[in-house]
Amino acid sequence: MARKDTQNALRRRGVSDAVIEKLLSSYSTIGDVSAASVEELINAGLTSEEAADVSAKVGKTTTKRETKKSSSKKQQEAPAEKIHYNLVDKSRAHTELEEKLLTMLEENDMTLPMRVISNIASRIEGIIIPEEKILEVLKKSYDRYREHQMDANESAGILAAQSIGEPGTQMTMRTFHYAGVAEINVTLGLPRLIEIVDARRVPSTPMMEVHIEPAYMGDVDIVRKVASKIEKTTLLDIADIETDIANMKVVVHLDPVKLEQKDITIQQIQEKLSKDRRLRGLVTVEDGQVVISSDEPSFKKLQAIVQASRDAVIQGLDGIERAILRKQGNEYVIYTAGSNLREVLNEDKVDKTRTTTNSIQEIYDVLGVEAARNSIINEASRTLEEQGLSVDIRHIMLVADLMTNDGDVKAIGRHGISGRKSSVLARAAFEITATHLLHAALTGEVDYLDGVAENIIVGQPVTLGTGAVNLIYSPKRPKEAQE
Repeated sequence: MARKDTQNALRRRGVSDAVIEKLLSSYSTIGDVSAASVEELINAGLTSEEAADVSAKVGKTTTKRETKKSSSKKQQEAPAEKIHYNLVDKSRAHTELEEKLLTMLEENDMTLPMRVISNIASRIEGIIIPEEKILEVLKKSYDRYREHQMDANESAGILAAQSIGEPGTQMTMRTFHYAGVAEINVTLGLPRLIEIVDARRVPSTPMMEVHIEPAYMGDVDIVRKVASKIEKTTLLDIADIETDIANMKVVVHLDPVKLEQKDITIQQIQEKLSKDRRLRGLVTVEDGQVVISSDEPSFKKLQAIVQASRDAVIQGLDGIERAILRKQGNEYVIYTAGSNLREVLNEDKVDKTRTTTNSIQEIYDVLGVEAARNSIINEASRTLEEQGLSVDIRHIMLVADLMTNDGDVKAIGRHGISGRKSSVLARAAFEITATHLLHAALTGEVDYLDGVAENIIVGQPVTLGTGAVNLIYSPKRPKEAQE
């Protein structure tokens, strides 16, 4: 079949039957013929004229096609231009004393974290101490640092789970007022801890702590204006709405005191109302009052106008239901019921370095995964401390690292980390056992028993601590046998 196909292909290219017979005695496919040089064709039994003719009809045409294909392939495979990123070095330069300590550590084959070195340098700065004493301090710090390092094959996960879980049984289930702010309720205790580890997209009681730039943080009037700008203000908050059925219109009686407090003008109200498609072209200002007239004599239309005016948002950010001022030391801080981090950070006079929210997913969306990791640590630590529970921050850091190590925030549950374990038995031991086992059986999954839960299930030692190493006893030979 292949011989016949090659024969037909050569005939279509205008090669005579006599030449085809000679070619098929040495070549089996059209590709072999096209790849052969003129000399190779002559060696196959063709005359020089026949070889040149075949090369012209088969080889050159194929070469052109290959060239076109290869050129198009090169265009497709052409690598994109390498993007050069300018990495910003945010770390501060080392001080002279820190450089000296680093040199002394290097000379004595010791290493310490930069934070420890900076701490030592800040404590001995400006004090005349002999180098021998400084070296002694470094050696003691190094010894303490070595003592605090984790042992090999330590079961850090089990310790962290126990250290967080055991105090969690003593936590209350109630919703408390936050830090003396009686007007804002915030979920604390065990429900809040569950929200954090479940990586809820929207917390049950979202709130923000908005700080003002140092130049304005002590000016209560400026802080109040910022609070008014971010707090959601509806028309009902600043006015009374009267329905005039006889004249088929709605009259808005504005409260001048509230307008001054919120720093809102009548023109702003008119503009905001006119943006609503239901009220477009119907809003006018008469004698210092906003009037919304119906364009048709219909009670249904008038009712729709009343509802639209009641729902109209005049000022503020979406999601910020309330904003309250509290004085902390020498500055005023704004606490909000509701959260909208992206828009709040875009407001003037807001300190972007200290403003935060209790919505971890929102921090991840706006500031990235590293900020979300820090937020998990801070929120969990604060929740435990408010209940009077002392948990080492390293346990919480381990949980935060596990939740964020893939670049996004994952829950610790069957929809997150526990549901993505490679071990079938570990997944089945957590939740929905039958479903996991059935799916594993259908897909032919293999469990290599590398973790803790699966080894306990089958009744063999776990691969942690002493179970992670194989000990071999090698008895000493008697001296006589050695000799």
